[in-house]
Amino acid sequence: MTYDPVARVRRFNRAVTSEVGALDTSFLGRGRPLGAARVLNSIGRGQSDVAVIRDYLGLDSGLMSRLLRSLEEEGLIETVPNPQDARRRVARLTEIGRCEFQAYEALSNAQAKSFLTRHRRPDELLRAMDIVASSLRREQIVIEEKDPRHEDASYCLREYYGELARRFEKGFEVSLSRDPDAKDMIRPRGAFLVAMSDGLPIGCVGLKGNGGEVAEIKRLWVAPSARGLGLARRLMTAAENIARELSIKLLRLDTNSALPEATQLYRGTGWSEIDRFNDDPYPDTFFEKRL
Repeated sequence: MTYDPVARVRRFNRAVTSEVGALDTSFLGRGRPLGAARVLNSIGRGQSDVAVIRDYLGLDSGLMSRLLRSLEEEGLIETVPNPQDARRRVARLTEIGRCEFQAYEALSNAQAKSFLTRHRRPDELLRAMDIVASSLRREQIVIEEKDPRHEDASYCLREYYGELARRFEKGFEVSLSRDPDAKDMIRPRGAFLVAMSDGLPIGCVGLKGNGGEVAEIKRLWVAPSARGLGLARRLMTAAENIARELSIKLLRLDTNSALPEATQLYRGTGWSEIDRFNDDPYPDTFFEKRL
């Protein structure tokens, strides 16, 4: 017997709303509902523009105004005109608000740890959560340019190397590969892009340049939880756009036949297969694209 997929989704929704206290009038026992707590959390995490917070949380203007007013009346926040644009408003925590934000952080962390300890295979639970979060928040995934030595970039690269080691028949050792220097993936030579989902890195790609008109695409990776969302294509498009900004005329890349999804992506987005152009021991297929 196969149960109705819609019924399974609705069961999941009921379980989550009940477990996280979405219907409680006092979320995590702090005396205010989830909506107000989420606004406070957003401000505490560095978002200040009221319109940006409203869009991020998916709230209408009326509800956002009521939630801000309630937090102001409690003395937790203050809102003032944006110094760069008087038509917009920014919110910031008061001293009391910062204490309340920290209280929520401690309670939320404890709740998350409790979720994981109740499952015999917490890694599987986390993987399932990552898939759901990436899918539901796909419209909020942003691509940011970062130093390739930044911790978010380093995380992506470690995951990328680990996946190659698992998928390549003879493994993968980065010291044997033509690993690009960081300076070659920083403007004005190149760039390194990281896809971020709600503060977590879930994908990357590097543009390796030398100051001339030819550059390479390197280290394209998307987390398993975010595959199937078109993110690899978005990363490639973003890298190509930066290449144009840097007056790069020709892009090249290499890949391995053990990564057929990568080869399919390149062939489907205007890349042409060419002869080998480097002595890297790992790739066996080579492409280029004129911009």
